[in-house]
Amino acid sequence: MAKKVSNQSTGNHLFKIIRQLIQSKQGPSAIRYGIFLILLVIGFNGFNVFNSFVGRDFISSIEQKNETAFYQNAILYGLVFLISAGIGSIYRFIEERLGILWREQLTWRLTESYLSEKTYHTILNQKGIENPDQRITDDVKAFTTTTLSFILLFLGGLFSAISFAGVLWTINPLLFLVAILYASLGTLATVYLGKELIQINYNQLDLEANYRSDLLHIKQHAESIALTHRELRMSVRLKSKLKKLVTNFKKLISVNLRLSLFTNSYNYFIQIIPMVIIVPSYMKGEIEFGVITQAGLAFTTLLNAFSLIVTQFQSISSFTAVVKRLQTLDTAMVFSEQKMKEKSKSNYASNEIRFENFCIYANDKSKFIIEDLNVTIHTKERWLVTATDESSKLSFFRALAGIANQEEGKIYKPNRDQIYFLPEQPYLPPGRLRNVIVPAFLGNSVSDSQVMNELKNHGLDTLVRRLGGLSALKEWDDELSLAEKFKISTIRIQYAKPKFLVIDRPTSSVGKFEISKFLKKFYNLGITTIVLAKGEETALEYDYHLNLDHLGKWTVTTLNPFRKERDVPVTK
Repeated sequence: MAKKVSNQSTGNHLFKIIRQLIQSKQGPSAIRYGIFLILLVIGFNGFNVFNSFVGRDFISSIEQKNETAFYQNAILYGLVFLISAGIGSIYRFIEERLGILWREQLTWRLTESYLSEKTYHTILNQKGIENPDQRITDDVKAFTTTTLSFILLFLGGLFSAISFAGVLWTINPLLFLVAILYASLGTLATVYLGKELIQINYNQLDLEANYRSDLLHIKQHAESIALTHRELRMSVRLKSKLKKLVTNFKKLISVNLRLSLFTNSYNYFIQIIPMVIIVPSYMKGEIEFGVITQAGLAFTTLLNAFSLIVTQFQSISSFTAVVKRLQTLDTAMVFSEQKMKEKSKSNYASNEIRFENFCIYANDKSKFIIEDLNVTIHTKERWLVTATDESSKLSFFRALAGIANQEEGKIYKPNRDQIYFLPEQPYLPPGRLRNVIVPAFLGNSVSDSQVMNELKNHGLDTLVRRLGGLSALKEWDDELSLAEKFKISTIRIQYAKPKFLVIDRPTSSVGKFEISKFLKKFYNLGITTIVLAKGEETALEYDYHLNLDHLGKWTVTTLNPFRKERDVPVTK
């Protein structure tokens, strides 16, 4: 993955993100805002040039004690300031509107990619793309605002250089050449002194996010940590991460100190250089006193335009780190999404689940978890899956869900809308309870009274009323017990009526008697059930039994005498 990421430079990725904004539905608005900003930059720089001449005449009128010229230029000065202030305010407003427009587009694009094809699960804990949540929120915000600032700063610098180069050349050509030479040497020195900042800033962002992630972990597992007395362990872990964070930040401070010593000196000398060069001409009577201030303004403006790397290097290094983090995440998500789409395209078939020479290895590939599985599960069948160890069952469950690692062979299965999964720890998303229970595609075809009747059949109607009814907005995963979540999940499945349902260790949530009732109901609805058993299960509820044995071996047994024997070997 790292190799794939490195194939595209940070600059190319930056241009790719800008191109995606232009091509998106927000593109026309972004282009309009961009054109307005460029016109305002040009207008602002034009007023700055005009202001330099007004300022020259204003200062000269003071030196010449010309009262009429002084008041005329003072009024003109004030008008220019008012117009410049208006332009500046409108400029800031449009820049912020463009910034939030871009942030919305980029955040949603990354969020869609993150949620598509189970990418959020595929990239979980991958090295180099830690804390994707922080990258999609904080890094996107920093990226959009900083990119706009730098682009506008560059454009402003370009127009300033063009505007004031002529002014400075007419005042003193030597001063113009000194500005270019001084800026060039300053840029080279800044890059040399601060080249480490990009990597240090990149590391700092990750270290800060990792520390925050552990604090969030404590919040999410507060009760478990309190019950198991793991505070000391978490304390040691947090202290270690804080130490790394502080050590890296100390490096950042040291490099910033070295860079600040140079850039501060560089900026201070900007104030005196034009004076040293231009004042002798005034003393000889060759220029007016106001030309000194105009030359100082023109020299400073021109030098600032040429010295963007010097003056903004610390910001540029932080920005580059943000771009690299977004590039790494974006590339990893696109790669994962494409891989899963290719896999899904080749693995989808209708009306059955079929394993062909399917193997699952341990993560280090030292052994088989499942070896050469060749089994076909048809519709309206009931399968019991057992295993000698939990990892085999979990791997089988994940393989069916398309989230297994280290697998070979083929699994043909229905599309995702026709195969549902009910994990050992049922999950209910936050939102209105009705939306949690009734699939969106059914809309209002299922009435609230029907839903309440189903809840009553499961003994949940009183609980639901106490929690606020079907319209209540809650974090249902936190509000309900395992058994309650399991029952609500089964009600949703009844409404959805998928072709296949895979249930992982249901006895963790409810008793065997209730499981038997659910299985009969699903069978009557024509839903094929595959149950991964935790312990002993009643064989009468199933047609076939798949047992996953040691070292990848497996067996299939027919449990229902009215079902035909499967065309698979009894042992493998």
